[in-house]
Amino acid sequence: MDTERQPFRPSLAILSRGDAVTRRAATPQNSRFVRVFEALAAVGIDARPAIYDESFPDAVRNQLLGVDGVLVWVDPIHQGKTRAELDALLRDVAARGPWVSAHPDVILKMGVKEVLYRTRHLGWGADTHRYDSAAAFRAEFPQRVRADGPRVLKQNRGNGGQGVWKVESLPNADATVRVLHAQRGSFPEDIPLEALLARCEPYFGWGGCIIDQPFQARLPDGMIRCYMSGSKVAGFGHQLIKALIPPPPQGPDAPEAQPGPRIMHGPDAPQFQALRRLMEGEWTPQMMKVLAIDEASLPVIWDADFLYGPRDAAGADTYVLCEINASSCFAIPDEAPAAIARTVRDRLVVASPLR
Repeated sequence: MDTERQPFRPSLAILSRGDAVTRRAATPQNSRFVRVFEALAAVGIDARPAIYDESFPDAVRNQLLGVDGVLVWVDPIHQGKTRAELDALLRDVAARGPWVSAHPDVILKMGVKEVLYRTRHLGWGADTHRYDSAAAFRAEFPQRVRADGPRVLKQNRGNGGQGVWKVESLPNADATVRVLHAQRGSFPEDIPLEALLARCEPYFGWGGCIIDQPFQARLPDGMIRCYMSGSKVAGFGHQLIKALIPPPPQGPDAPEAQPGPRIMHGPDAPQFQALRRLMEGEWTPQMMKVLAIDEASLPVIWDADFLYGPRDAAGADTYVLCEINASSCFAIPDEAPAAIARTVRDRLVVASPLR
């Protein structure tokens, strides 16, 4: 007797960091991704949380091998831990069948600071340089910062301002530079250039290179975060930031200056439509070609962070890319969970056409 084939209902794990206690207690309802879980359920996807830590990789691997897809939200650096072991686990899982977003190999192409160098010729680019070794850094950077004005150094992999430095030479002091770390709570320091070079040498370890961009004078106007789901804009966030802006003089007991709130906007926000057209129509397709990434491999959720560049001849804004986040893009606009769910559904149905 023929039985009616049941519609395919994909299963998904949302992977994030946590300890064993968090793993045991995790549910969609108590997760910070609760709105994403709700949006996935609304399009017919059974999603559950998967909590990862290096102390129980086998349990996580077994869980991930039991689902159709994995949506990963894990920082590249967290409390001294990197993604090295997790990336190896995710590569193994993906090779065994489940679809993984974002795949570690895709992150290494677009979710690292090197993407700023590789795409420097695109409309979002700037005078960007890459140092592949400590020797090259020592040979090239001192003359560049003296000749070109303030520069921003960025380690290849990091988050939260870790390994990002504003550097400017001081008048009549070739051997001294003024530096400001982008991590919250940092203050400007005048230090020997040699000390800066030594401080940055560890960045050539796991990250592999240092990226060097010009400091953008319009930084006080804020940063625009363009949220993407695949190749489509899912929303925007605008934030007045404190990183790399020297704090005002204050006493030792003054409270630490805080960045302004990130104001979220949907993809149709009028003030960002020029940027949306550039991202969807030009820059994302061009980036994909340069990095050899097909559309199906783009992360389900990622963001491009832009600073305002110099105004053009007509007085219109220009935009300079300062970072792409593809490892752990959160918080997100209200419209983003539905966009994520649609993209996940489309990817899983294509990945499992016979189910």
